[in-house]
Amino acid sequence: MNAAPAVPDTTALDRAVADLREHAASWTGTALAERIDLLERMLPRIADGARATVADAARAKGYDATSPWAAEDWITAPWALAQTVTAYLHVLRRIAAGHDPIDARAVRSRDGRTIVDVFPATGTDRLLLNGFTAEVWTLPGTTREQVLARAAREYRGAAGDPVVALVLGAGNVAAITPLDILHKLYADGQVVLAKMNPVNAYLRPHFEKVFAEFVDRGWVRFADGGAAEGAYLTTHDGIDTLHVTGSDRTHDAIVWGTDDQAEQRRRDDTPLTTKPFTSELGGVSPCIVTPGPWSAADFRFQAEHVVTSKMNNSGHNCVASQILVVPRDWDGTERLLAEIRRVLRELPPRSDYYPGAGDRLGAVAAAHADAEVLGADGCRVLVPEIEGMDDPMLHDEVFASALGVVRLPGADPAAFLRAATEFANDRLPGTLGATLLVHPRTERTHRAAVDEAVAALRYGTLGVNCWSAFGFLLGYTPWGAFPGHTRQDIGSGTGFVHNAFQLEDVEKTVLRAPFAPAPRGLFTGSPSLSPRPPYFVTNRTARTTLERLTDFTTAPRLTKLPGIFASALRG
Repeated sequence: MNAAPAVPDTTALDRAVADLREHAASWTGTALAERIDLLERMLPRIADGARATVADAARAKGYDATSPWAAEDWITAPWALAQTVTAYLHVLRRIAAGHDPIDARAVRSRDGRTIVDVFPATGTDRLLLNGFTAEVWTLPGTTREQVLARAAREYRGAAGDPVVALVLGAGNVAAITPLDILHKLYADGQVVLAKMNPVNAYLRPHFEKVFAEFVDRGWVRFADGGAAEGAYLTTHDGIDTLHVTGSDRTHDAIVWGTDDQAEQRRRDDTPLTTKPFTSELGGVSPCIVTPGPWSAADFRFQAEHVVTSKMNNSGHNCVASQILVVPRDWDGTERLLAEIRRVLRELPPRSDYYPGAGDRLGAVAAAHADAEVLGADGCRVLVPEIEGMDDPMLHDEVFASALGVVRLPGADPAAFLRAATEFANDRLPGTLGATLLVHPRTERTHRAAVDEAVAALRYGTLGVNCWSAFGFLLGYTPWGAFPGHTRQDIGSGTGFVHNAFQLEDVEKTVLRAPFAPAPRGLFTGSPSLSPRPPYFVTNRTARTTLERLTDFTTAPRLTKLPGIFASALRG
């Protein structure tokens, strides 16, 4: 039997739990107006600590805060946090003003389904992210009346009893832990003990400053430590609920244990803990490329898009595109791969910093004779053709900068989309996020086939011409796995976080973005005011744009907009 490692000292952990239990009722009883004030006072603290947070994140990942790569640290730390805070504020202010959480006009029925338009939610959204939209699909059978009645029940007479939640933080993306804390506080009404992941525990001082008022009033506590401390807390009598971001192995270790009886417990469904448990656990995410009338500029732009979905954070993302699904017989497939190779070669060097990444990349290269190592850093692996369905890349999340290509049959877009949907749903593990690229003219010509694919793909977030990870950032968009996983077969997890409108009965979020940037979008059928997105790894002014966008989001003033637009247009 493999015994769990002993925890040397639990005194600080016990004290943190006791503090939270003592003050949990005071959070439950905190009036809506004060909860709004707390968020409003949080925004300046996010702004004050933004540069230091980005500098520490960049240093930990092996580059300088002035590097182009640091743009990702602006968007996935201070901006994502500020954006989510403003999303909660938008909803809570509506409630405080006597309105329903979500405008009734945003809830509609389509083909027997109830769908909620959640983004853009404000005029600023329409201006700064022009052409980007998000809708939430609710579970089949959910009515429009139920959606409206159940939204934000925490603030409409359904506040629960005092609860202490344990959040086991992720080590890869800075914003994950604070966004999970916000969700537990504001959507679930629970006080929070957040255990930092050892990989990014250096962020704890920054988070403690951001949540300073919540810490002072006993509603949030932070703790350090590794697996042993986490295991101790998951079984602590003072912890009521659990939320973890990580891998299915982490979930299974908590629920079934790691000893020689773990699999028997799973088979018998006799878990070590029966506490309410939500999770976000990743998987093997696809990017599906629909054949169509792409121009040379389309190939270049979408290659940058695909590479962004792989190289952001060195691929250390739970929805990094791992499998590129392309049409076998389309003449555009090789053109797209040629552009992807070019982008990978031209990007500045960086390292795959996450523990074990080098070994995982090495295993991918060793398993594929045709693997191409691209870029000066040697950390970018392209497998141009995966043939057997037993290939490890189709079963195991690499969590590093490796991209595999699967070529599927399909004489036309409709046939290809049917094959791609079946492959993604039935062959790839995980249901967190998928990306679908489709030219607007192709979508108009094959409307039924595209609609069928969007409806049929079983992913918690589907991005149409938009990397699915963008849904993580917006605050309004529920983030989690497609429903249906069980604790015995956890897949990508259970439950949704973020979700500022606090919608229930969520099935998935569908994001849409322009297929081409302005002004070229006018000629492709996807007109918008949006230039190359600042989250693209090829964007030349991304760091400046996102720094200015963060400043605007934390303290909006119209005079700041020209600077944002000027930088964005140069990207």
